[in-house]
Amino acid sequence: MSEQQDRLIRATAANGRIRVVAVSTTQTSLEASRRHQLSPAATAALSRAMGAALLMASSMKPRQSRVSLRLSGDGPLGTVCADAGQDGTVRGFVGFADALGTLNGQPTFAVEEVVGRRGFLQVMRDVGYGEPFSSTVELVAGDVCADVAWYLAASEQTYSRLLLGECFSTGTDVPTLQCSAGVLFQVLPGRRPMEEVIRELQTQITEETALPLARNGTLDLEAMLGHLLGPLEWQLLPLGRDVRFQCRCSFERVLGALKMLGESELQDMLLKDEGAEATCHFCAEIYRANAQQLGILIEELRQERV
Repeated sequence: MSEQQDRLIRATAANGRIRVVAVSTTQTSLEASRRHQLSPAATAALSRAMGAALLMASSMKPRQSRVSLRLSGDGPLGTVCADAGQDGTVRGFVGFADALGTLNGQPTFAVEEVVGRRGFLQVMRDVGYGEPFSSTVELVAGDVCADVAWYLAASEQTYSRLLLGECFSTGTDVPTLQCSAGVLFQVLPGRRPMEEVIRELQTQITEETALPLARNGTLDLEAMLGHLLGPLEWQLLPLGRDVRFQCRCSFERVLGALKMLGESELQDMLLKDEGAEATCHFCAEIYRANAQQLGILIEELRQERV
């Protein structure tokens, strides 16, 4: 399988009335799957959530902006969480990494079966200063695509068409992700009536229920947009960027979190375990603090009380 660099591209269509963003997430999803030891079905669900978060974050202006999605459904996967930055970085995790699902004819997994059709989608937008904006809607499908599109329409009054998809290998005991991507179409205000532009967009892409993904792992985002937009005139914008799995955790942050536990809890860790261990939910990185480092934290807490 070709290891293409994941990337995000932007375009406009219908004389600037339709914003188009496309993202490839194959290597990013494989990295998340490797870190969390995900089942194929869990990989598909997290891949979609990370793709959706990247697409939403791309429209935010401040470089430090981030979008977090949390789907809490009644399926065996439990929680699906993705956190993406405007800079193309993304991370995520699921509640139960070994959740099983069934392949449909794409070939991909029926994500709604593992996420569940009843539950909630919480979206948080953070521009890097002030209080983050958070909003919650009920799940309408559990497939991530329809749920995020419903959020955009209900909470942000933006007509959107979202396509997220992945392709898995078949004929093996454990299906392997070959390709994954997402495309977001949004109708923007303008002189032409919005209803007219929406009808034009619906005419071109509503019949598409799956992304045209190659099973050999190669992906041409520009060709995919051309296929989806059909006769609509569109223009690629020079605003693309690379996409990668990257977490914001660090050993310094772990020490700060340990310090917040207080002196008595740290003393207990020091006596029983001679250290502490913490695992990041988002990237599964394991951090270990030894006895000396815990002792320094305890001394700092004592000095702060003086």
